[in-house]
Amino acid sequence: MATTHTRVPAARAIAAALTIIAAAAICSIPFWSTPSWAADKSRLTIGMSQYPATLSPVFESMMAKAYVLAMARRPITVYDQDWRPTCLVCTKLPSLEDGTAIWETAENGDPGIAISYTLNPAAVWGDGTPITTDDVLLSVEIGQDPQTGALNAELFRRIDKVTVQDDKSFTLHMNKRTCNFENIAGLALLPNHIERPIYEADPRSYRRRTTYDADPTNPGLWFGPYRVARVTVGQSILLERNPSWWGPEPYFDEIEVRAIQNTSALIANLLAGDIDMIAGELGLAADQALGFESRSGDDYQFLYKSGLVYEHIDVNLDNPSLADLRVRQALIHGIDRQAISEQLFQGKQPVAHGNVNPLDKWYDPDVPKYDYDPKRSVELLKEAGWDAGPDGIRVKDGERLTLTFQTTAENKTRELVQQVIQNQWRAIGVEAVLKNEQPRIFFADTITKRAFDGVVMYAWLSAPESIPFSTLHSSQIPTEENAWQGQNYPGYNSPEMDETIDRLETDCADEDQRVLWSDLQARYARDLPVLPLYFRAEPYVLPKNMTGLRPTGHQYPSSLWVEEWRLTE
Repeated sequence: MATTHTRVPAARAIAAALTIIAAAAICSIPFWSTPSWAADKSRLTIGMSQYPATLSPVFESMMAKAYVLAMARRPITVYDQDWRPTCLVCTKLPSLEDGTAIWETAENGDPGIAISYTLNPAAVWGDGTPITTDDVLLSVEIGQDPQTGALNAELFRRIDKVTVQDDKSFTLHMNKRTCNFENIAGLALLPNHIERPIYEADPRSYRRRTTYDADPTNPGLWFGPYRVARVTVGQSILLERNPSWWGPEPYFDEIEVRAIQNTSALIANLLAGDIDMIAGELGLAADQALGFESRSGDDYQFLYKSGLVYEHIDVNLDNPSLADLRVRQALIHGIDRQAISEQLFQGKQPVAHGNVNPLDKWYDPDVPKYDYDPKRSVELLKEAGWDAGPDGIRVKDGERLTLTFQTTAENKTRELVQQVIQNQWRAIGVEAVLKNEQPRIFFADTITKRAFDGVVMYAWLSAPESIPFSTLHSSQIPTEENAWQGQNYPGYNSPEMDETIDRLETDCADEDQRVLWSDLQARYARDLPVLPLYFRAEPYVLPKNMTGLRPTGHQYPSSLWVEEWRLTE
């Protein structure tokens, strides 16, 4: 899209841009095709827009991976479709009332808690090996080893020790009391009989040598209703029934997940019969689904699930230009988010004024808001010392206000929104240089290792009432020294925010929680470590005769209950 400065009023300009580009996207899809109704009991083929960077459950945070692994393994605990904590591998959640959760003093003298779990007695790995506390011990050991760079580092730092009662029962002794102590979804079970020798041979290189990537079709890695049968890197993953699965029998014999990174191509593949459905968690954007439904709504089942997907722009606070709060305020005032919501998404994806969704019980409607105000943007930039240069781009001490702007390549909606923002920022004198990357690179390297010097646009997906410790606490800034653990990618460091987050985990009374959540939201708006955009609605495009799929609207995907999916006659 051209970056020429025009004098067309901003609202009209964005409406025209969005209408033209969205129409072009719709017209490029072959609506003359007819659905093949290829889905049957033998195989279901699912299309999604990304391919996992790894199949290991302990490295990289990607929805593409979570979606696939949910069919082949299970977390010990999750939040279900009704946003309630529940067991998937354990027999019951721990509680203070029955003594499976007990307040105790941690090894460092701080208040702690002991929480006990029993694994499902019938649970076995895909090769028939029982799932036992040995697998729990390995997972904790790898998670606590700073050489591995495993996910959920904070969870493992809080585990002082593990007490084993027998092959199926164990107790985690935590050195910090938290209000949601029963949820340990971040403790991903690993097969001790397969992974321990590889880990012990060289912990530092374990990440590169894990069997999940070296031999992903090894049945001993999996313990869900399906197991990985074939991997075509970058393209598709085939899952087959797991004969060792101990739960309800799944309906489909095989499920193939195909990565089609161009989102318009997802629809074309659906119409051609090459795929049977499009995953809502990682498929079409709302605008594409709405356009598709308007033309082919009678041929497919469309579900729209509002939820906790938070589209936003991370800023690198180590960049001197972006470290200036006035510049960040100018950037957010310079984006017409309401027009984006209305013109592109028909209002189904509301403007986000912070990181807490209005659907969350702790949302504060009085959170400070940044309306579209390009005049205020210009004032703030002038206050920060940025004056207009000869071509309209602002200059300070001989340096142009130029920012590298990155997102996931071939996601048509993201790239559209990115181009609109690029034009609107140019109108206030900020030059955005687009440099998009394939998701596997973008999430595995650019984001995780903070290898961006400007701004990056992507989405966070959280659990209900999720405390943003890993994304906002200063201890969670990834560095080479901590093996890139943590998800505070902007590099936000606020002692006041740290204190609020710490207290949210321990001050459990409702009145305390409400005050603390309001303080968090107000501080987030004042400090602007992140530029909020909008909350996404997940559109699911399913066969007309499919039943049993219930979208969750949070970070745990619908595929965790894949055994409930059916086709009616």
